[in-house]
Parts: sequence; C-alpha cells; structure tokens
Amino acid sequence: MSDLLKFITCGSVDDGKSTLIGHILYDSKLLYADQEKALLLDSKVGSTGGDIDYSLLLDGLMAEREQGITIDVAYRYFTTDKRSFIVADTPGHEEYTRNMAVGASFADLAVILIDATQGVLVQTRRHARICALMGIHYFVFAVNKMDLANYSKERFDEITEQIHVLANELHLRNVQIIPVSATKGDNITKKSANMPWYEGPAILEYLENVDVTEKGHEEGFYMPVQRVNRPDHTFRGFQGQIEAGTVRIGDGLTVLPSGEKAEVERILIGDKDAESADEGRPVTICLNREIDISRGCVLEKDSKIAVSRVFDATLLWMDDAKLADGEDFFVKLGTKKIGGFIRRILYKTDINSGEQVKADTLEKNEIALCEIVLDEAIPVDLFRNHKTMGELILIDRISNMTAACGVVEKLVNEEDTGVRISGGDITTRVNVFDEFFFNEKHDAIENVGVEEKEYEVGDSFPVKGESYEYPNYFDILAVDSGAYVQIRDDRVAEVGAIENYRYTGLPVVNANGFAVGISSQKDFENFLKDRKSMDRQEFNAKWLTFETYRRIIFTGNSWSI
Repeated sequence: MSDLLKFITCGSVDDGKSTLIGHILYDSKLLYADQEKALLLDSKVGSTGGDIDYSLLLDGLMAEREQGITIDVAYRYFTTDKRSFIVADTPGHEEYTRNMAVGASFADLAVILIDATQGVLVQTRRHARICALMGIHYFVFAVNKMDLANYSKERFDEITEQIHVLANELHLRNVQIIPVSATKGDNITKKSANMPWYEGPAILEYLENVDVTEKGHEEGFYMPVQRVNRPDHTFRGFQGQIEAGTVRIGDGLTVLPSGEKAEVERILIGDKDAESADEGRPVTICLNREIDISRGCVLEKDSKIAVSRVFDATLLWMDDAKLADGEDFFVKLGTKKIGGFIRRILYKTDINSGEQVKADTLEKNEIALCEIVLDEAIPVDLFRNHKTMGELILIDRISNMTAACGVVEKLVNEEDTGVRISGGDITTRVNVFDEFFFNEKHDAIENVGVEEKEYEVGDSFPVKGESYEYPNYFDILAVDSGAYVQIRDDRVAEVGAIENYRYTGLPVVNANGFAVGISSQKDFENFLKDRKSMDRQEFNAKWLTFETYRRIIFTGNSWSI
C-alpha cells in the first residue's frame, strides 16, 4: 500500500464536500491553534448560527465564502498516524466543471458526495464520468446529510441502488458506499451510533487503509523527453521522467517517432551517476551515438507505443464557445505540443442515460468522441495502455486557453480512412466524399472526413454532396491501394486491380476526388510511371485538378478556389 493517497472530492453544489474534508481535519486534530481559533471566530460571524462551519477551512476565496460554494480547486495536505494525504476539494457547480476536471487529473481515488435528500443527480453522473475518463479506478460514494433523512436505512438503500446502476453503466471498479453526515460528524472519522445498521468503515478509516496500487500495468519502459541538456560539446543528455518500467546502462532504446536505435551509455539521477532508474524518477539519459532528439520525442523499450497522426479521443469540452467539425487547436500530448484539428465529432454522450447521440457541435461541459488529425505523426498510444501517451489537452490557438481535455481511445490508420468499396476479392478505400471548407477563424482550408461507409458492386453511389458533384458515369483510380472503381449510372459497376484498368473516355478522378488529366490509355500509363518517379507535389501539379468536381465550403456557401 502506498504511504501517500491523492484523492478528490466532488459532487453537486452544496452536497457538503468542503464540510466533509474540514470535519476530517478538525476531528483529527490536524489544525494549528491559530487556524482553529480563526475557524471558530469566522463561524460565529457567519450564517451558521454560531455552529462550526467546517467548509471555511477549504473555501478560501472571498467569492466562495460569500456564495457558500467552492469555485477554485482547494488542495490540502495532511497526515494521520497511518497515512499522508493530498486532497483536492473541487467545485460542484456546472459552471466550474473544468476546475473539477483539473483536480481529477491528479487523483488516485474519488470521493463523490450525494445529498441523501436528493439522490443521484445529473452533476453526480457528470463528475463520476469525468473521474472515470481521467483514469480513476477507486470510488467512494459518500451519501451525505443522513441527519436530514432521519438516518433512514431505507433511504440509504434506495440511493445505493441508484449508485449501483451508475457504477455498472460507467464500468466503475472498487466502489465503496458510506452513509455520512458531514455537518454532524457521523461516519467521518469514527463510526456513528446514529446508524447502527451500517457495518462498514467510516470515511477516514477507509481512506487510511485502501490500497490504490492496482492501477493497471504499463508495458515496457518509456520516457517522454522534456529537455535536451547540452551545456557544452562534451555532454548531451535527454531529460524527463520515467513513466513506466526500468532503464539500465547498456539497454537498447528506440527513439520515437524516428524509430532510430541506440544504447544507454550513462544515467544520471540529479547530478549522481546510477546503474539504473525506475518508474517515477526524473533522470538524464545519455546515448552511445548522436541521434536527432528534441522535446516531445520518446525513449522507449518494449512498450509498443505507436506513432500516428490520426486518432479518436473522448473529450470534455470546456470552452464557452461551441465546438464544431474542422476547428483547429494546439494539441498537448506527452511533452509534445503540435497543431491539429477536429476532423469530426463522432458522437456525444448523454450524461443522464449514457446514450451515444449524433452531434454536429458540442456545448460547454459536454463529453464526446471525436476524430483528431495532427499536423504530423507523433508518439501516441491508447490511454488504457500508456496513460501519459494517451492523455491530452486542446489549446485555443488565439487565446492560448485550455479548450478541452481528453484521452485517446483508438488509433486510426490513415490507410483505413474514407469509404470502403469492394468487388470480388478486391477492396479499396477512397476519400471522394470528404468535405473541404474554408476556416474563417484561422484563415485556412481544411478537409473533414465522412463517417465510414461500405459499398459493394451494385450499390447506389451518391455523386453529389455539399462540396462535390461528380458525373453519373466516371472512374476512380486509387493508385496507392492498387485498384480502380467504375461508377455507372450512380452505381458501383466494377472494382478491379489498377494494372487491369482500361481507359474508356469517361471522366477520371483519383482517390480524393480530384480530376485526373488523362485522355487516352497512353496517358494512363504515363500517369502510373510519373506516380512512381516524380516528386508528389510536382506530380499533383501535372496531373490533378481540384476544382473540376470539388469546391470549398465558405461560411455556409460554396466557394471555388
């Protein structure tokens, strides 16, 4: 069991989060004498009728005391005879959900308070979902204000059933449910005589003894590079914190994203040489040969961390402005900060039911699965496999404010994007339905992929969309996948190998829907030769034309280049 427990308190407004933690500090004699005197004085001049207002120990901002709510995240450090704690007391109001998410990102355990007179609310569901999203595996549901529910076992059992439904929906593990009264002190630091029917531990007893070391094993060794240390020409070290595994002198490491390999020549912990270093250590690693490594690269061994530029991520949207397809941001993932954009919102999650809902935009505090495209491929992995390489934030390019946080759920192979067209034993992917639009906010042209679909020979094939219009009869040349597709009378007529294609005089487009300038079989043969021998930009300029069948969507209207 770890000697330090980092936990978060959350729940709806006025559920008693600050009061609960304040009562723990007060009852455990964890206050300095001047703090206790100030608490007693502030309580007398406050609105609690002279009774001690334990929430004042955590609600430090003047605005919080005036409103009686928590706005900012209040961190408190305290120690009992059995354990040390860091607690983040977070806001309950929906307006400050982003602050609550910040607190959840650091915690190993979540204490979620529920008002016994109200039961599980929308904000309870939102906070539980965010905690699960942030990788928290341990949950304490504190059913508070049991004194106002007359310490009723029946009422506690009703709420327990609601919690079980929520836990099953979110696949929560390690759930403990405790009836408490934060104001009266029932089941806070010691068992309450008012609820003899409850046989479990008090809150503090549970927190002192819970083992949160089971967080999921991360495979291999990896260290995101935070800084390259080169004080002079004789020394070059790569600094960062080891996120998983152990590294030793002589180990062979791979550098991502380049894939180059080298051996560990020297390890420094602080300014002291070491033979090895393990998870959680800030270290400097020197390699036995010169490799181009900078901040954002990853040193790894046997971790199976991937390199990708397209992935699906579950996001908590935090900005006041709506999120729409095509919005671009800086993406902070690991130690890398890189440009990227939301290709499409796949669906958002209904907080009440957990249902996946089709959506074109996201409002503040909504949660959705989105496809994100980066400017270049970087080291990235699924959050469940390697936490540090799968958690991210989106940063507004203009204001530099954090617009969203999230986790990587799926890596997308770019060769597998677009629509699938199959015929016989040949299957190809094309992007002829991607929409192109002008992003007025950032003065840039971007393309947004469509939801994945499959077509077979004989299927109807839509030739007209918002930003494209193809002939009823045309051919598609998917050179990279080695296939061609014939569209006849708005239907898939034939799919074949590219080497068997014969030009018939009909219009031809490439896999992206750009017109191909061939007018004979000889042109087609030269087209294939140039594709292999010419620079991509030079090849595109010679053979492809964008605006024949495509156009740019500009502020809701079509706008040709």
